[in-house]
This record gives sequence, structure tokens and C-alpha cells, in this order.
Amino acid sequence: MLLHTMVESNWAANYVYRAARLHRPETIEQLRELVTTSTRLKVLGTRHSFNDIADTTGDHVSLEHFDRVLDVGSSTVTVEPAIKYGTLAIYLHARGLAIHNLASLPHISVAGAVATATHGSGDRNGNLATAVAAIELITANGETKSLSRGDAEFDGAVVSLGALGVVTRLTFDVMPAFEVRQAVFENLPFDALLAHFDDVTSAAYSVSLFTDWRGGAINQVWLKRRDDDPGVDLTSLGAMPATRDVHPLPGMPTENCTRQMGVPGPWHERLPHFRMEFTPSSGEELQSEFFVPREHAIEALRSVNDLRDRIAPLLQISEIRTIAADNLWMSPCYRQPCVGIHFTWKKDWPGVSALLPTIEQRLAPLGARPHWGKLFTMPAEQIRSRYARLNDFRELMRACDAQGKFRNAFLERNILAS
Repeated sequence: MLLHTMVESNWAANYVYRAARLHRPETIEQLRELVTTSTRLKVLGTRHSFNDIADTTGDHVSLEHFDRVLDVGSSTVTVEPAIKYGTLAIYLHARGLAIHNLASLPHISVAGAVATATHGSGDRNGNLATAVAAIELITANGETKSLSRGDAEFDGAVVSLGALGVVTRLTFDVMPAFEVRQAVFENLPFDALLAHFDDVTSAAYSVSLFTDWRGGAINQVWLKRRDDDPGVDLTSLGAMPATRDVHPLPGMPTENCTRQMGVPGPWHERLPHFRMEFTPSSGEELQSEFFVPREHAIEALRSVNDLRDRIAPLLQISEIRTIAADNLWMSPCYRQPCVGIHFTWKKDWPGVSALLPTIEQRLAPLGARPHWGKLFTMPAEQIRSRYARLNDFRELMRACDAQGKFRNAFLERNILAS
């Protein structure tokens, strides 16, 4: 088993981890021994979180050697935790299979994305964790805990925030592979979006709206429709079809992005915004995201738009997506469909941290919840009040980790404090 003492930062280099040691076990036996003997331990994935959710003052564990497909059938695939979605997608597509959705980046590991309720878009598409049919993890005492959909604790164990143990395998629902055509419309008037919000977000299998909150328009509407779905024309709402492939950020190379212009292609080459073979960003950015119940979407967008003069100078780009409801206890979409309002900020934490409380205060009356893996300043007691199954999740934490081995400052602050 490899052991490193080096200090590592997250992908965006805005957070430096405090772990004393970094381990890279190569076998389940080594991993189990490490869990059993450690007093404080957290798993480090692809490091795409922007806050301290994955940090610890004890042992960091990289699962980079646990990235295989273990089993595949006609309706499920079972994988190890560190496999990246892009790698899994290529494997599945070669066998005529698909998973229901992908995030904007295919570079993230499945376990990290599931644990934080990371998502793609689409009125009828749940977040990535909703595809999990079974989960296996090593708990604090070194025992293996296996849960399947329908088990009493399953809905609490999927979006785990890393609080229950080390995930060793995940089983996902799969479906027949499908093709997707991606088209982009530009300069959709903001007022037209508000007046026809449901029409716009239902215009394709997956819809993403990009805006810089300048000029009273949505800069780009990315429509990802299955090849067997009818096309939708947004010109009647004042948008214009793009005449070439585009990047969400003006001036950035478009070859980093998945193919557009209505050219059909495999699901995994269209559902993400960025291509697996390219580094999607230099990391010179910060990210925040807030989930608002779908019923309050219009009011939330108006509230953010009212702050556009303060947001725009700090912003690279903002993305608006829709996510279906689910039954996962710690998912922001627990029993409510949501709209995610995402901010990719310039790397200016003093400016961003000064603005975030104002955005959060505007969205708080609408039931907003922050993305677990991104930057927020929302009071912890406010976050906890948004989760109806919080006490059940706390009980599950105690059952899996009576010693508090997997706890850290993030969990103490946002989940466990009374």
C-alpha cells in the first residue's frame, strides 16, 4: 500500500487539505485494515468539491486503484467507486447500454458524484444518485454493509456525504443506449424565459441555460434531445439558433465541448457539456449552486436577476438546470423537483464570499438548499431545517460509525450540530 505525506489541494486549488497522511490502498484487504486502524479517515476522490466536505485531520484515502467494472447485465452494472463516468459510459455504450444522465463533466468519479447528489439536467431526470440500485461500503468497524433499493436504510445511504463509510461498489440501473442531438439557441430574452419557463425546460431530454446576468437575456440554451424526440424551435420566443459550435464562455475553445449543431451522436458524447479527452478548465474558478423547489423557480430567477449588477463583475458564467424529485434523504431534491442555479465565479473568494450571503438571503424564503460540494455561507441551522429526514440520517451515521471515524468539520457543522 502506498503512503504519501504530501499536502494536496482540490482541483480548483482554492482549498488545501489538512490530512496528515494520504494512503493509496491497492486491495480490499489493505483498505479494510486502514479503516479499522485509523481514528479519523475520509476518502479523497477526483477532488472536484470546492469546500471541506472531503477533508480530515487524519488519514486521507485515495481509491484510484478501485476503478473497475465488476459485473454488467441487461438492466444493471456494478462498478468500483473510483471509475469515472466518462470511462463507465464508454464501456456501457460498447455493449449497447446507457445510464439515464450525466453531469456537465464526465471526469468525476461515480462514488463522489453520488455521495454529493451531483446532477445533470432534465425535467424528468433525477440526479445521478437516483440510478443507484445497490451500494456496498466498509463501516467504521471494518464490516461490509450492503444495501439494495427497497431496504429500510437504502435511501439514507446513497447520498451519504461520506459520513457512513468507504464505498467499495455501486450498482447502477442501465437502459438501452440511445443517440442525442444537441442544438444551441442564443440570446433568449429573459422575460420570454420567465413567461415560458416550463416550455423551455421541457423542450428536450436535457436542457441547460447559460447566462452572465448581463443584457437581459439568456446567452445560450443547450437542448439535448434524444434522436427519436421531435425537435423544438425557440425562435418564436426570440432566441436565434447558433450557427456554429459554441462554448459557454465566450472566447474559450469550442473543441473542449461536446458536438452541437444537431449532429447525432452517442448519449455519452452529448449529455455532458465537455469532452472526456479534454481538460474542461484550468481550475481558475470557484463554484456555488443553489437548489430551489420548482414551484418557486420564476421568483428565484427574478431575485437573482435583481442582483445582476453585483453578480456580473464576479462571474464567469451561470447555468440553470432542472432536476426531478427523488426519495434520497440527503438529496436537495428529496420529494420535490428543483431548479439548480449554478454560479461559476472568478477566483476571487473575498468578493464572492461577500456576495453569497446576499444571494442566499434572497433565495432562503424560497426554500433554497446549497449543493453539498460547492461554496456557500448559508447558516448551518437553516440548511439542517430543510431536510425532513435529517434525524434519521444522524441515526444511520451513528449505526455505521459509532466512533465518529468518518466525521469532519463539514459534518459537525452542517449535519450534527444542534
